[in-house]
Amino acid sequence: MSIDTLEDLYLEQLKDIYSANKQALTVTKEMATAASNKGLADALTAGADGIQDGIDAIEMISKRHDESPSGEHCKGMEGLVKEARAHAIEETFGEDATKDAMIITQYQRLVHYAIAGYGCLAAFADRLELDDDVAVLNKCLDASYDGDRTMTELATAGINKDAVA
Repeated sequence: MSIDTLEDLYLEQLKDIYSANKQALTVTKEMATAASNKGLADALTAGADGIQDGIDAIEMISKRHDESPSGEHCKGMEGLVKEARAHAIEETFGEDATKDAMIITQYQRLVHYAIAGYGCLAAFADRLELDDDVAVLNKCLDASYDGDRTMTELATAGINKDAVA
């Protein structure tokens, strides 16, 4: 597909974030299982639910445009998922809190990709005057920001302190 217009770019980026979300969903569930802190595990489970909501939203938007959300493989998220598995799941840690701190680090990297993706998509949709899409994408963007803030709160409220000991 040739990307000639902002609409072409928008539709291509919908596929990218869809692929990114599908990949992030799997590793987020794995990190939730690996987390030792109950609050972190619960937050990651909620994050996985939010990612699924994003997948559903992209499917809905794509359907509105008579497009399939599939067909793209996000190599950026592929790398982030590989890093998350290597550093947060497969790595050996002496302390559970240190592992939890790494899980937060890796999850926030995933969510920052989503923030960038949803932010760009919302801006494209706004320029294309796709008001219904803008509303859905902004909801996904807000949920991603909320997930990032939750992880920062968990880290600063105790997990990082516990990892020092």
